[in-house]
Amino acid sequence: MDVLGYLAPYGLEWLNLLVRWLHIITGIAWIGASFYFVWLDNTIRPPAPGSELARKGVSGELWAVHGGGFYNPQKYLVAPSELPKELHWFKWEAYSTWLSGFALLFIVYYFNAQAMMVDRSVADLSSWQAVGIGLGSLVVGWLVYDLLCRSPLGKHDLAFGAVVFVFLVASSWVLTHLLSGRAAYLHVGAMIGTMMVANVAMVIIPGQRKMVNAMLAGQKPDPAYGIKAKQRSVHNNYFTLPVLFIMISNHYAMTYRHPHAWAVLAVIMLAGVLIRHFFNLRHKGRIEWKYPAMGLALLLGLAVVIAPPPPNAAPAQAGVDAGAQFAAVRSIVEQRCVACHAQQPTQPGFASAPAGVMLHTPELVSQNAARIYQQTVQTHAMPLANLTNMTDAERAQIGAWFEAGAKTGKQ
Repeated sequence: MDVLGYLAPYGLEWLNLLVRWLHIITGIAWIGASFYFVWLDNTIRPPAPGSELARKGVSGELWAVHGGGFYNPQKYLVAPSELPKELHWFKWEAYSTWLSGFALLFIVYYFNAQAMMVDRSVADLSSWQAVGIGLGSLVVGWLVYDLLCRSPLGKHDLAFGAVVFVFLVASSWVLTHLLSGRAAYLHVGAMIGTMMVANVAMVIIPGQRKMVNAMLAGQKPDPAYGIKAKQRSVHNNYFTLPVLFIMISNHYAMTYRHPHAWAVLAVIMLAGVLIRHFFNLRHKGRIEWKYPAMGLALLLGLAVVIAPPPPNAAPAQAGVDAGAQFAAVRSIVEQRCVACHAQQPTQPGFASAPAGVMLHTPELVSQNAARIYQQTVQTHAMPLANLTNMTDAERAQIGAWFEAGAKTGKQ
């Protein structure tokens, strides 16, 4: 046996685990900082006119208590009169999150593109074509977004947000017509994540460096850099909830396997933006429940619209041998599913059964009857990318077995 070939999937799974863990840790740090500073900007209050703080150029301050200590952060309108010796920068959280996420794209999707990115019922692509589309979407996404920011539209927040939303929905439509639903969703998230980190690397940090360099040279910093940085920071704040959903979307085939998956994603992203807007307004002292109400209404309406039809719950038909019916289903599962869902998968690229679901014994098939029905009949999410070519007739057989009570013939 080729030991290297045997160990490669196992090593790749460990790499997946460690990089995914890193991605979550750095993502929490980045999003936490984003949430905190937007809250800070929305919560600080201007000092009294003529006060010492006002004379120092402080535009706002607040007092807070946390962890047994009192804090008094202050924000200067442009910059303090003297640059402090120690200045903390917030950038590595963003860079580390994007780099770890990009590494995950390679580990999970690009190294196994035929299984994870290509759905031949959507588009018959080669692995290289699928990867090229994925990478291209990240570049195009940033270029379009950045050009919109720099255009006159960038000065009108509501109109700009609407146009960016339409662009993201259009991108979702294109990607779901080229890649598997799961890969399409992840690449919309990666596109937004690329916009966010490029905002930090190409606008926010360079602008802040120019302000610091001006102070070091004894010059007054240009406030335009701070205004641009603030704008991009607020954009990143509104992007966060849609990105967080997309990060977990691969667990919910009911969304990305829907015939109109792009529209499903559009509704969820819009709900996320509305909910985030509620919190941003609340930090300013405005409590407007209509925004979370609209967000929740969208999610509830979506849940109703995409709900699968209930099973027929038809009684066992006379003359139908439950044992033979189960044997037929077992044969389908062994032929189409067990290559991945076994104690020792034989499908290349898999070191363990996805989601820990194993189907290599009759008992396990019976135990997972509802999951098999949901994934193969209701959502068609499995087999993954239909690698094993499960037919509609076979899905119908599984459906008939489950709807008749998922009997094994021993009941």
